[in-house]
Amino acid sequence: MAISPRSDATFSSQKSTPSESPRTKKFPLTEEEIFYMNCRAAYLTVFKSSLENIISKDQLYLALQHAGRNPSQKTINKYWTPQTAKLNFDDFCIILRKEKPTSKAELLKSFKQLDVNDDGCILHTDLYKFLTKRGEKMTREEVNAIINLTDVNADGKFDYIKFCKLYMTTNEQCLKTTLEKLEVDSKMRRHQFGNHIEGSPERDPSPVPKPSPKIIRKTDQETFSNKGDTRSSLLSATRKFKTSVSFTITMGANGNRNSKLTEPNLIKDWQYMQSKGCFFLEEDGEIISHQYRMQIAQRSMVYLTIKPLNLSQVEGKPSPWLSVDTALYILKENESQANLQLVCFTELRNREVFGWTGELGPGIYWLIPSTTGCRLRKKINPVTDEAQLVYRDETGKLFLTKEFKSTLSDIFEVIDLDGNGLLSLEEYNFFELRTSGEKCDEDAWAICRDNFDTKRNELTRQGFMDLNLMEANDREGDPCDLWVTLHSMGYNKALELTEACPFVIDIYAEKCKPKIKAVHMEACSGQLEKAICKSVLSKGDAKVMDGYENIIVHTYSCDTWITSVIENKSDEKVIIHINNELSKNCVNNRGLNIFAVEVGPKSTMVCQHVMPLNERQEWIYYCIYSLIS
Repeated sequence: MAISPRSDATFSSQKSTPSESPRTKKFPLTEEEIFYMNCRAAYLTVFKSSLENIISKDQLYLALQHAGRNPSQKTINKYWTPQTAKLNFDDFCIILRKEKPTSKAELLKSFKQLDVNDDGCILHTDLYKFLTKRGEKMTREEVNAIINLTDVNADGKFDYIKFCKLYMTTNEQCLKTTLEKLEVDSKMRRHQFGNHIEGSPERDPSPVPKPSPKIIRKTDQETFSNKGDTRSSLLSATRKFKTSVSFTITMGANGNRNSKLTEPNLIKDWQYMQSKGCFFLEEDGEIISHQYRMQIAQRSMVYLTIKPLNLSQVEGKPSPWLSVDTALYILKENESQANLQLVCFTELRNREVFGWTGELGPGIYWLIPSTTGCRLRKKINPVTDEAQLVYRDETGKLFLTKEFKSTLSDIFEVIDLDGNGLLSLEEYNFFELRTSGEKCDEDAWAICRDNFDTKRNELTRQGFMDLNLMEANDREGDPCDLWVTLHSMGYNKALELTEACPFVIDIYAEKCKPKIKAVHMEACSGQLEKAICKSVLSKGDAKVMDGYENIIVHTYSCDTWITSVIENKSDEKVIIHINNELSKNCVNNRGLNIFAVEVGPKSTMVCQHVMPLNERQEWIYYCIYSLIS
């Protein structure tokens, strides 16, 4: 805004695309460079640096898995002999050149030899005999893990066609995950690919990696791929997924009526406070929102609700924010802000209102709004027609258009957090931080009071309108800064609110006057992630990965959404493959039916939120979680 400095650079940054090196733009990566990039991505999934050495068979096996190879033990033994002490990154690259990824056709061919009925399935009895009696033998536990993969087994048969599809998808996902990590790292520094350094376009072709003396080398004509050995291919493939669990939840249309939110009796006699706020969708898909501190002076019954804010709706224009799910997590502050204890969250619903009723003791509480991200998400089809924001009359005087004034009035409603019809400096600064990244100090606010309509040291709606008009005049009618403000507040080029969801929080207390104050505008992660994990672990259903008691999948369902959390109690990170393909009438916050997540050691993480596409129809959540590594 006019009282907080802006520059052309601010506007241009809104349009900037992800950074690319000049080398990438002008000179597409060669096949050799892509190979080395994939090698490095896989290597850095296991090691912190490409200068570290592989010092065990397990490390070699894991690194090859992340490169999509998934070798048999026989193959590992060819590269890691009793004389091998270590392998370096270049050795790893040589192995990847020789050990080509298994193709889907090769896998199908291997399985087909056991398909006596030619129906795409193998009897469990035949599979058991093949894997435990011939070739590289598997243990009974390993075979049971395969047979227990719920998405590829039914009626005593192993569906190898489904398995091949799952196997190839997971390999692709593993590679995608490792490359994404490498891309993030590349923004921080230039890459070294073993002995190969990314340099200028004029550099020499990539050198052939120099192997360490420890590796056993064969001639180029000799192969270690075992493509003719169907048992090796089968063994390698089946060990990709160590175990899996599945959840099936059928939800009726419009949710379960038994958990409907109801107001307490005599609530009209309770004391009341209200505050507004907003969820904002960032460019990277992250969601940020206001966060609040609430003070309860004495023990009291409390009724809290949150719902989307009902703004002025223009006929014919969509109001997508009204269908966005909202929730509120209540955390008790113990001694310090860093020590927060989850008390409850608003899990009951009455139409668009989510609420909670219960007793709270005296003290300070944090209210952290949440939305799943299933409905507040980036739109695929961008708007091409741009609305007009300003115009000049016949005398050349500048005015705001009727449509823009209506939008500004709605923005005023959103940022007027206490709903008194005026903007305090504190409220205005939340707006400024969102739109310009800067705060307005007391001196600038004094200038604002002198030039624009204010009451009781607060800016009126008309004063807010005039402030935006002054900004347009400062730019001689150029609306570029106005568009920066609009985009930051979630509006598209057609002045539709598509990437934000304003909400209102209502608090009723029976025994005392509650106090609420917005204190932050932060990403919906951190404390919120911890709160969601705690609530799902305490209220959800838990299933342990068969044979891996330290890996637990927790699933919580309410009328409106389903949340899954993965708990990893082990000392190693794990990768979990998630398959939602059999779900019906569902949408998740990740936007993918099949994906993989990495869960760090001794940690929990929110895996996904799922909601119905159409609430008026039955929806079925069917998800399979498979442990990859």
